[in-house]
Amino acid sequence: METKAFQAESKKLLDMMIHSIYTHKEIFLRELISNASDAIDKLYFRSLTDDSVGLNKGDFFIRLDLNKTDRTITITDNGIGMTAEELEHNLGTIASSGSLKFKTDNKLDADQQIIGQFGVGFYSAFMVAKRVTVYSRAFGEEQAYKWQSEGVEGYTIEEADSMSDLTKHGTKIILELAEDSDEENYSEFLEDFRIQHLVKKYSDYIRFPVQMEITHRKLREGTQDEYDLEVNLETLNSMTPLWRKNRSELTEDDYHNFYQEKFNDYMPPMAYKHVHNEGAVSYDALLYIPSKAPFDYYTRDYEKGLQLYANGVLIMEKCADLLPDYYSFVKGLVDSEDLSLNISREMLQHDRQLKLIAKSIEKTIHNELIRILNNDREKYEKFFDAFGTQIKYGICSDYGMHKDELQDLLLFTSSKEDKLVTLSEYVERMPEDQKDIYYAAGNTLEQIKALPQTEAVLAKGYEILYFPIPVDEFAVKNMMTFKDKNFKSVTAADLDLNTEEEKKALEEKSQENKSLFETMQKALEGKVERVALSSRLKSHPVCLTSEGDLTLEMEKTLNAMPTDTKVQAKLVLELNPEHPVFEKLSALDQETDSEKIQKYAKLLYNQALLMENMPIENPAEFSSLICELM
Repeated sequence: METKAFQAESKKLLDMMIHSIYTHKEIFLRELISNASDAIDKLYFRSLTDDSVGLNKGDFFIRLDLNKTDRTITITDNGIGMTAEELEHNLGTIASSGSLKFKTDNKLDADQQIIGQFGVGFYSAFMVAKRVTVYSRAFGEEQAYKWQSEGVEGYTIEEADSMSDLTKHGTKIILELAEDSDEENYSEFLEDFRIQHLVKKYSDYIRFPVQMEITHRKLREGTQDEYDLEVNLETLNSMTPLWRKNRSELTEDDYHNFYQEKFNDYMPPMAYKHVHNEGAVSYDALLYIPSKAPFDYYTRDYEKGLQLYANGVLIMEKCADLLPDYYSFVKGLVDSEDLSLNISREMLQHDRQLKLIAKSIEKTIHNELIRILNNDREKYEKFFDAFGTQIKYGICSDYGMHKDELQDLLLFTSSKEDKLVTLSEYVERMPEDQKDIYYAAGNTLEQIKALPQTEAVLAKGYEILYFPIPVDEFAVKNMMTFKDKNFKSVTAADLDLNTEEEKKALEEKSQENKSLFETMQKALEGKVERVALSSRLKSHPVCLTSEGDLTLEMEKTLNAMPTDTKVQAKLVLELNPEHPVFEKLSALDQETDSEKIQKYAKLLYNQALLMENMPIENPAEFSSLICELM
């Protein structure tokens, strides 16, 4: 019998397919089952207008058989089958497929779509098989044919006595597995549980039953430790995707159970959204917000992404392109008939359809979060406790370009009743004379509340947002404004809470003590930009403020990062002119005791650092100064 060479760049292309295109060898089963489903779809479509087919949808099947002795996997379907010419064209010419032409010629609607777009998936069989044999008999034809190949060397086609014991028409593919090696374990594909797992993973929603004989041990009646082997033909796939059912058919338990089983979460989701979208691109989706953040969520090990299906066949376990980073907590899946798959049907071409789906999903997630925020505040606050930091990182990313999308989702603890508030709620209750949105940053809420810089702002009756997480301040710096209101740190040197009269009085007193400030600044050379009087302090003698965009808290955060570059905020040491300590300093200045003034300067500077939860440079000197000046 003559061996025919593969066409269409034959050896080179087939070798590339086997060794390069597919990432995982297990994909072969998905491809062959999908091809079988395509073949059944063609005959089922024909049965809708041709009574001679004589088959209902429930009569179709895909059968898997494992033979450990012969090391074979057999996939059989009772679909439309192939003639000798079709075997030659579809299997002898790589990258040729009747599926796409069939869909185009017959103008199939959404309920009659078939999976295949390329003919190359069949050749994934050679990743695991040393020889592939195909028996096929086209529907309505008397003669069956046998196609056989051992890979790149070519193939043979001959007449066959019969196609299969299971059906008179359709296709039977026999894979003779390669021998195991140190690198590869092909025998794993001869185990029932492994095949069951692969069908469930990739082909669970194929529209026709995927069946296989499964062997179970059954306790022999009347015994305690004797078993009989019982073989049953079982359907391995569920066939109907949950997401393609009408929402009215499903209960909350259906959605919760699906999530917990599919995404291995012991807790039900906090929220879910069932989406059916038609338009420029059509897709179905199930989107879930987990009740809690995964243990590795804020680590580099966490992988975002939604499961991606094409007509019910799993294409990617985690498609990262479907979710922006700030919504990476969302779990779920997307199923679309409009995706353009590349030649292996394993990966996506990064095309317009995928971008449209991603944009639509992003909008859906945002709208759902706003709905929860407006209708179930308690639930939203639990969500924000788990995932709010990621939303804030989203505002910081890409130079703040996502702030309009995310700013309405933010919550911050407020000095007003110590509750979480949105930025809109803060702005709506601002007094008429308040110009800015005030915030205070620190390590903990307790430390922030104790900051001396908050006293004057609170005394004015203004609300303060507390930022106990480093990303908080960076987020508002990227936002710059909210509803035309600037964000202002209570530690900013230009806080400007005074009336014109108060400013004038403070300036006069500053001029009177100019020599005092110069002496103190000399002692703090390189540590502070200047020493000045403060109008923000009420009970505390001293505090640190910052000039420019870089605050002390931002300095701490940036310098804690593992980089060689260190930054330094421009600090101002502010003194309370109404405090007894300032009276003492003024008296020393009158006595021209510059040495003691410099010691006080160092002591007060270190005291201010401690109130900011900053380390002091020389604890021994600090302790000595306390003892000496007491």
